[in-house]
Amino acid sequence: MGVQPSDRAGLWRRRTNSPRDDPERLMQCPYDKTHQIRACRFPYHLVKCRKSHPEVAKSLATCPFNARHLVPRADLGDHISKCRDKGFIEHDIAYCSSGFQRDEVNAVSTWQAPPCDEDWETELLEQPNSPFVWGTTNSGINSCSVTSAQKNYLPSSVRAPESSPYTASWKD
Repeated sequence: MGVQPSDRAGLWRRRTNSPRDDPERLMQCPYDKTHQIRACRFPYHLVKCRKSHPEVAKSLATCPFNARHLVPRADLGDHISKCRDKGFIEHDIAYCSSGFQRDEVNAVSTWQAPPCDEDWETELLEQPNSPFVWGTTNSGINSCSVTSAQKNYLPSSVRAPESSPYTASWKD
């Protein structure tokens, strides 16, 4: 038993009590005066219509407080001084500069790293002269005594080369 779209618009109007906030209200497109667009679809229409009317788009400027406000470039200064949405930005600036959020950001963290059981320096001292070689296990054997008979971990369909193009300095 969902709410019908027409009922949603009525609920929205009752909650906000402002026709300006009604998502179903019709708005005139600044690019083509014959276009009447619902407010909830207006931003999408602006993007589409801007591409269709590039010559008109060059003559319009976007309000810094609300991207839905497109006014002639010559009238932008006048629009900025009278724009209703400027109050929202000024309120946000006043709120941020009041220090309320700053206190939340500067809160000291009490998190501590869990204890670590690894000690890489001790492990290094326990196994000197043991370079890492892919495909071999290091079981305390001196790396100089490693023979060329290493286990092949490749799948049976792949053949390993007989010789390596590079020579390992520790095998000399």
